[in-house]
Amino acid sequence: MVRSLEDAVRIQYVRSGGAGGQHVNKVATAAQVHLGIDKLGLSPGVAERLRRIAGQRLTERGEIVVFADRFRSQVRNREDAMQRLADMLERAKRTPKRRIATKPTRAAKTRRLDTKKKQGERKQMRRKPKPD
Repeated sequence: MVRSLEDAVRIQYVRSGGAGGQHVNKVATAAQVHLGIDKLGLSPGVAERLRRIAGQRLTERGEIVVFADRFRSQVRNREDAMQRLADMLERAKRTPKRRIATKPTRAAKTRRLDTKKKQGERKQMRRKPKPD
């Protein structure tokens, strides 16, 4: 099991498009953070939720790849990618609440049917009268 998130990630820097003029073509400021899910030693339930949350960011090798190029600075992009990864992990650690099936009360059913009846009557009043 890995002690921290930083120990389980591999960071790669690539060139980024967007604002920055000629500087963009010279410096690799965008950050690609690769996180191996298996390296974290998470419980099976948390790992499965993390895979589901990762979606298209999950590679065939079981790595989550987060690409950050919002900022012009390499440091800020790395921090942004790491924060997004940490947020994904926090969401995966929270167990979803179990849904408890409920039935509407008799009063709620009556209210619903009354509303439907009133709406139907209202619409019926808007129709053109039938010729006799």
